Amino acid sequence: MIRTICLLLLCLAFAVAPASPPSPPPLMLATGYKAGVDVSEYWVSEKLDGVRGHWDGQQLWTRGGHLIPAPGWFTKGWPTIAMDGELWLGRGRFEQASTTIRTGGPDDPAWRAMRFMVFALPAHGGRFDARVRAMRSLLAGHPAAWLRPVVQFRVADPATLDARLKALVATGGEGLMLHHRDAHYGAGRSDWLLKYKPYEDAEARVVGHTVGTGKYTGMLGALVVERADGLRFRLGSGFTDAQRTDPPPLGAWVTYRHNGLTSNGVPRFARFVRIRHTMPPADPR
Repeated sequence: MIRTICLLLLCLAFAVAPASPPSPPPLMLATGYKAGVDVSEYWVSEKLDGVRGHWDGQQLWTRGGHLIPAPGWFTKGWPTIAMDGELWLGRGRFEQASTTIRTGGPDDPAWRAMRFMVFALPAHGGRFDARVRAMRSLLAGHPAAWLRPVVQFRVADPATLDARLKALVATGGEGLMLHHRDAHYGAGRSDWLLKYKPYEDAEARVVGHTVGTGKYTGMLGALVVERADGLRFRLGSGFTDAQRTDPPPLGAWVTYRHNGLTSNGVPRFARFVRIRHTMPPADPR
C-alpha cells in the first residue's frame, strides 16, 4: 500500500513539474550590416525593440531557454509548428515588455497590449523567399490579432535602404533587419541575416560609480563599466534623473550604445541604455 502511494506521488510530481528544454533553443542570429552588400537580394523588416520568443508548437520560450508564463488565452489556437518572433509592446516600450515577461505573470494587464511578431519558421526547410510566403499564408486572418508576421519588404539599392532607416529612426524605430532571399534557417550567427542600425549595442559590467557635479550634485555622475575583455570606460549619459538617483548597482550588467570604436578600441560616444536583467546564452557553435 505504501509503495503504491509513493508511486502515485512520484507520478503526480512528474505530471505537475514545469517543462524545461534541455538547452536554449537553437536560434538563427544576426551579424552586422556592412557597406557593399547587394541589398536587392534581401528581404527587409523593422528591427523590433522587444523580447525574442521561440514558440515550439506548444509553449513560448526565451532565447535563453526559460519558459515564458504567457496567459492561456494569448497562445490559444496558435499553429502547432515552431515560430520565432518578437514579443513587442511597441516602440520605446522594451522595459515594460521585459518586466511583463520576466516578473508580470499571466495576469499582468500588459499582456493585453502584447504582440508576437513572427519573423521565422525554424522547421521550414525552404529558402527565406518561401518562408516569407509561408508565414503570410499561415497567419493570414488568424483570429488572434496579436499574432502576426513581421512586415517584410524589398529595396532596390543602398540609398533606398538608408532612406528607410532614416525615416524609421526618426519615428522612434531601432533599425532594420536584412534576410537574404536564399537563406536557409540555421542555428548560430549568419552572414545571411543582418542588422542595420545607426549605432551598435553591447554589454558591460558595472564596477564603479562617479559622483555627479553641477545639476547632478548628490547623484550619479557616470558608471564605470568593464567589458568581458577587461577594458574599462565610463558611461556618463543616457540616464534619467531617477536612474541617477538610484543607479545600477555594482556587478550589474548594462547595455550601452556606441558609434564604433576609437583607435584605442574604446567605444566612441558610449551611453547607457538599460540594465541587462538576463544575459543571452553563448552563441551556438
